[in-house]
Amino acid sequence: MSVPVRRKRRIVLSTVSSDSHTWNLVFLQLLLEEGGYEVHNLGACVPDEVLVEAVRRHRPDAVVISSVNGHGHLDGARMIRVLQADPDPDVAGVPVMIGGKLGIRGAADADLAGELIAAGFRAVFTEGSDPAGFGRTLNELAGAGALTADEAVAA
Repeated sequence: MSVPVRRKRRIVLSTVSSDSHTWNLVFLQLLLEEGGYEVHNLGACVPDEVLVEAVRRHRPDAVVISSVNGHGHLDGARMIRVLQADPDPDVAGVPVMIGGKLGIRGAADADLAGELIAAGFRAVFTEGSDPAGFGRTLNELAGAGALTADEAVAA
């Protein structure tokens, strides 16, 4: 009798197009791999079209976007619109979460989370968010689909 083998959940990890920071991506990749995910790290300064193509190619269970340069709300809102406009429903419908420094005011930009949820992100993590909440939310997104806006915004 054979035991079914469960594939690792796949994550595409990236920054927004204007963010050149890589340490956050290395940290997140290691954290996610330790949690049992297969991670496709696209690196820094990823153009929207490159992210869309990576989602098409890897068919991830979720996309994780990290931002530390203070432009996450601007670049993220544009990026999620491009992704959701893709004609392939599996690409357009992939759950996407974003976190980090979303604006130039740092922790004072927690109000931007609601705007990003309205734009199409399934979860938003601002500076000072509980790291355990990130793990729980990602497990839910990568395994079970959408969360409500109240569940998804972790400020």
